[in-house]
Amino acid sequence: LGIINLGTSENKLCFDLLQKRLMRPDMLHIEPAFLQYPDWKGHSFLREEVSKFLSDYCRSPKPLKPENVVVMNGCGSLFSALAATLCDPEDAILIPSPFYGVITEDVSLYSSVKLYHVPLYSQVPTGSDVRPFQLTVEKLENSLKEAKKEGLNIKALILLNPHNPLGEVYSSEELISFLQFAKMHKLHVIVDEIYMLSVFNEADTFRSVLSLDGLPDPQRTHVMWGVSKDFAMAGMRVGMVYSENRDLVQALDQLGCFHGVPGPTQYLMAQLLRDRDWLNSEFLPENRHRLREAHSFMIEELKKLDIPFLHRSAGFFIWADLSKYLKEKTFAEELSLWRCFLKHKVLLSCGQAFSCVSPGWFRIIFTDRLHKLQLGLTITLIHISVPVFL
Repeated sequence: LGIINLGTSENKLCFDLLQKRLMRPDMLHIEPAFLQYPDWKGHSFLREEVSKFLSDYCRSPKPLKPENVVVMNGCGSLFSALAATLCDPEDAILIPSPFYGVITEDVSLYSSVKLYHVPLYSQVPTGSDVRPFQLTVEKLENSLKEAKKEGLNIKALILLNPHNPLGEVYSSEELISFLQFAKMHKLHVIVDEIYMLSVFNEADTFRSVLSLDGLPDPQRTHVMWGVSKDFAMAGMRVGMVYSENRDLVQALDQLGCFHGVPGPTQYLMAQLLRDRDWLNSEFLPENRHRLREAHSFMIEELKKLDIPFLHRSAGFFIWADLSKYLKEKTFAEELSLWRCFLKHKVLLSCGQAFSCVSPGWFRIIFTDRLHKLQLGLTITLIHISVPVFL
């Protein structure tokens, strides 16, 4: 009780916009099909709207097909189902670290699939890297070789774009190079684009994998999106995957009975997706504006404290280096700092939760009301400035 939550990646900036839209009369509709067992891939009317929506907002060169869409109750369910259908028990999936840590539990839920980390470092070494925590094909190749030496069967690669927790947005050239690497090694690629509409700096251009004119290996490329982040509806539990692989779509259909979305919720989501006037003129521009303002406030506070951070413009978080507040550069001390914050009623996410290889990094969520951010920062700063943590 009374905790300032700067740890959970939720957008709490747009409730007024959503409440007004969701309470319009066009949302109040029930018909018999909504109350019966659905097609477990999602009602056809929703998959139709999803395909149109992704075609437009992902800037696909060709219209995407409804039959390639699967809708489930959130992207966590999709990760579980995709791992179970693409992998055999004890297979492994490559993932660059740091990464959103809950994916570890998601992929192992059904079939004991493991994640094999591709470590990214905060220091920029001499070589091809030009920025901290940069992913390169060379790093993917090295980790794949190490995994094979350990006797692991790598079946897939997970890419987060925009990235959680780094806020990184990959260029088209980077995306293509990662996809070509995967094709060379016959790996499936799961691309999580759940923050694709939460890029709030107009100078930064997000390119969806679905915008590429000719994927290197379309049968092994599977793109995820959901409403939790971009629509600020984490509690609605609606996620979707687009894949041209018909065998995969049919396999996901078999698991859909565990992950179905209620019929009335599917109708509501279809209504939102087709309301382009509201999306383009009201919600999306105002959401980006509020994200930009909240982000600016947070980074100015971090600058005042001379706290290093990655200056990115996507997602709900800032990846900040608090290692100067550690008594020694260890993960044990990082955990002590995290406990200090929690004891004084501020929840942050420490780097260990994201499998970061460098101690002292924390993910700070900024998508909350200003007075909450101010209070959370005030409490945090008081307790990181004392020499001994209690």
